[in-house]
Amino acid sequence: MRIEEFQWCPRCGAALDHKAAGSADGSTNATPEGAAEAVTCGACGTTFQSSEIAGMAATPPAIPRGNRNPLALVVVAIVAAAMLYFGMHMARRSDSGRSLRITKSSPAPDFTLDSLDGKSMRLSDLHGKAVLLNFWATWCGPCKIETPWLVELQNQYGSQGLQVVGVAMDDSGKDEIAKFAKDMGVNYPVLLGKEAVGDAYGGVPALPESFFIGRDGKIVDKIIGLKGKGEIEDSIKRALDTESTTSAASAQ
Repeated sequence: MRIEEFQWCPRCGAALDHKAAGSADGSTNATPEGAAEAVTCGACGTTFQSSEIAGMAATPPAIPRGNRNPLALVVVAIVAAAMLYFGMHMARRSDSGRSLRITKSSPAPDFTLDSLDGKSMRLSDLHGKAVLLNFWATWCGPCKIETPWLVELQNQYGSQGLQVVGVAMDDSGKDEIAKFAKDMGVNYPVLLGKEAVGDAYGGVPALPESFFIGRDGKIVDKIIGLKGKGEIEDSIKRALDTESTTSAASAQ
């Protein structure tokens, strides 16, 4: 077998540069009679004598890992890193949701949010009242059904100590949220929600979602999704029936 039949470097996998052993400059001079015929790899510079490659195949060898396309390796690394980050992020959120799971009798997580009128409102400032904390959004169809009920219930039970508080959990601008509240005749504070507040209340998996907080600042009930007005009213009554911790302490 002639050397020309062997076209691939067995060391690096690149195409071989055929020349005479004495032609270091790669010239095309004919090989002197009796000179040892050789092949030099133009990629790695290795020269192979005919006796060394006589038994080698003419097909290209497997390309070593080091010769793989570096751009492809970079893309694979970026995708792997992104998947790892996403998985860890979702795991942290999942763990956070489990650790902050809200149950009945749990103290309602305190927060401070801005209202539509530009003032800050802190949940703990309502201690002593029964609070219906309603998470909603302007794009939420069931919220549009529920909101008029909350307006009516605020009118009906406000004098007994009920305070409905709406938390808008959408990306709509302040003006759009204000227009929604005006069109619905909302008669209770509407706050501009933040993801951190939603996470504190278990992630708010669906809208609307309402938490009923007793006068003592503890959660007595919660409703996820749209339920009947009567069910909401029953939960309000349970919140109103609780006793403020301040009142209980002064009675002792």
